[in-house]
Amino acid sequence: MTSPSTSLSLVDTDPAELAVDAVVIGLHSQTVEATESVAGFAGTLLLATGAESIAAAFDGRLTETLALLGATGSPGEVVKLATLGTVSAPLVAAVGLGPEPTGAAPAPETLRRAAASAVRALAGAERVALTLPLPDDEDAPAALRAAAEGALLGAYRFAGYKTRPQPTRRPAVASVAVHVPDAADERARAEIARAGVVARAVARTRDWVNTAPNELRPPSFADSVAAAAREVGLGVEVLDEQALADGGYGGILAVGLGSAAPPRLVKLSYDPATAGSNGSAGSNGSVRRLALVGKGITFDTGGVSIKPSQGMWEMKSDMAGAAAVAATMLAVAELKPAVAVTGYLPMAENMPSATAYRPGDVVTMYNGKRVEVLNTDAEGRMVLGDAMARACEDGCDYLVETSTLTGGQVVALGKRVAGVMGSTELCRRVQQAGDAAGEPTWPMPLPDDVRKGMDSEVADISQVHASMDRAGHMLQGGVFLREFVADEVPWAHIDIAGPSYHSGEATGYWTKGGTGVPVRTLLELVDDIAAND
Repeated sequence: MTSPSTSLSLVDTDPAELAVDAVVIGLHSQTVEATESVAGFAGTLLLATGAESIAAAFDGRLTETLALLGATGSPGEVVKLATLGTVSAPLVAAVGLGPEPTGAAPAPETLRRAAASAVRALAGAERVALTLPLPDDEDAPAALRAAAEGALLGAYRFAGYKTRPQPTRRPAVASVAVHVPDAADERARAEIARAGVVARAVARTRDWVNTAPNELRPPSFADSVAAAAREVGLGVEVLDEQALADGGYGGILAVGLGSAAPPRLVKLSYDPATAGSNGSAGSNGSVRRLALVGKGITFDTGGVSIKPSQGMWEMKSDMAGAAAVAATMLAVAELKPAVAVTGYLPMAENMPSATAYRPGDVVTMYNGKRVEVLNTDAEGRMVLGDAMARACEDGCDYLVETSTLTGGQVVALGKRVAGVMGSTELCRRVQQAGDAAGEPTWPMPLPDDVRKGMDSEVADISQVHASMDRAGHMLQGGVFLREFVADEVPWAHIDIAGPSYHSGEATGYWTKGGTGVPVRTLLELVDDIAAND
């Protein structure tokens, strides 16, 4: 169900002469009062760098005309204007960039969201050119990367399941050309190529998350991931229910007991030595090993501790962490960094039935620890504990896990900012990677008193607070997962319960449904480790 592919290229031709269906220019709002302006608005608008030749073709009246059409320059606003032959393109689309930054180009995230908004608004067009303000200094690669990623992410469409054509649904833009000073520049071409790989990975994640849960149960999800991984040359290991039982993966098995579709654990491996890495070993001469773990609950009813029915349909997204890790691994196989990366995807369907696990059960996990189950709806940490213990056993220098783990993350940080917990330095690097990618995180503590509240009278640890106190609910999840990380391994847990799924109207590069968070963060982190370790 992968969405139609939008091609991306570079162009350095005068924007006014481009043979495209639409040219996108940037538009800033201004705080100064309007003077000598039509309807009192034109003086509050400022064309962004890159629109000079377009403005000249309109004899300096472009902002005046855009003002008449209601443009304000607010971020993400798109106003379209028929050119009537003034330039080669029949349509100009002005996208808002907000106030002009003092002495600098717009922030990369501003460009990313603007490019996405414009490309989405121009659905139905065959060819679009972006002439957004890109700096020509050391910030140029990050700005170009952001604009290119935004254009492709904004073009995403999920195929869906409708049986009849939708007259109002226009096809995604087929090709986007990004205007740069020199289209032959090797660094610029490399950024465009990387943006294509990253956008495909995000789209793959979105497709998996948006797939109906009856079509993506653990065995079929595992098969889909494994097939895609083999195509790009990754190492693949799939443990079925018998192999999980033989290996002692008690957490994964317990969660999967209630479903007729048995659980799986998928391991994906990338080795730079055999893949032809694009980089050299780190500063210490060795290749770092990064383990990525993603929660793959293909549907979460809550099990015996069943959830309320309102909104339960969104629990098809409870495998967003596994989808993100799988897609990240596919991108890693293409980008070939000098980092050994291994992905672990524990997959289960949490259903209520006569065979489901129960509150009061004691489960022996992969690392031998025994967990008292108090709430079967806290299933994610059970499958993740097994996978994280296996990752540490296999050996890694860093462990990063991501999951739609707790509603407490949404309560604390909202639906845009993920929570990150674990080793201080690695959490800092994850936060920096998220900031660069436009996927913000915020560090959260793992207090001793929260761990004390999870002491069990009958087992090594309770799955949640022993008295069912939900205070610090997000932190409880992190404290539990810490029990399954080897002492010497730096680790980070990224709770994406809010940012992984968007329920509202399209905004920026997010459309309704799966967002692909945190694929871009993970890839930025891989780049950071490759460059600095």
